[in-house]
Amino acid sequence: MDIALLAIGFVLMILGLFGSFLPIVPGPPLSWLGLLLLYLTAAVPMNWWILGTTLFVTVVVSVLDYWIPAAGSKFFGGSKSGAWGATIGLIVGLFVPIPLGFLIGTFVGAFLGEWMHQQNLHQSLKAALGSFLGLLASGFMKFMVSLTFLFIYLWIFWEHRRVFF
Repeated sequence: MDIALLAIGFVLMILGLFGSFLPIVPGPPLSWLGLLLLYLTAAVPMNWWILGTTLFVTVVVSVLDYWIPAAGSKFFGGSKSGAWGATIGLIVGLFVPIPLGFLIGTFVGAFLGEWMHQQNLHQSLKAALGSFLGLLASGFMKFMVSLTFLFIYLWIFWEHRRVFF
């Protein structure tokens, strides 16, 4: 059972990394669940301090994930249309077979969303840049948290490796 929990936990950690940039997959919460599964094994003693701290970080990052892109868009004069366009562009960009298609799709989607809303080229470009930067900042923050959780997972696993194998 411990090996199954360990394997599922590791898969959740990897999904958490990918979820940092995919809008549908909740990155840090999946990574936190991976940590929880590691602690649910019989080999690793429960550490409520680590689980509580990482849960707190997960909640804060999840809240900021919704606030940062909106703040970036509003700071540059954007609207909800630009934020929706950025999200749709990101999803479409994931399926475009060019390198960094998700980044290009995010910017183009934000621009088109703003342009349809405002009909002003200069303002649409400025707002699209704000949406794009906000989405990048949010994704980077989620990625760093998920990566940190992965390092914690690997460190704890390494300390208890003899019990597993």
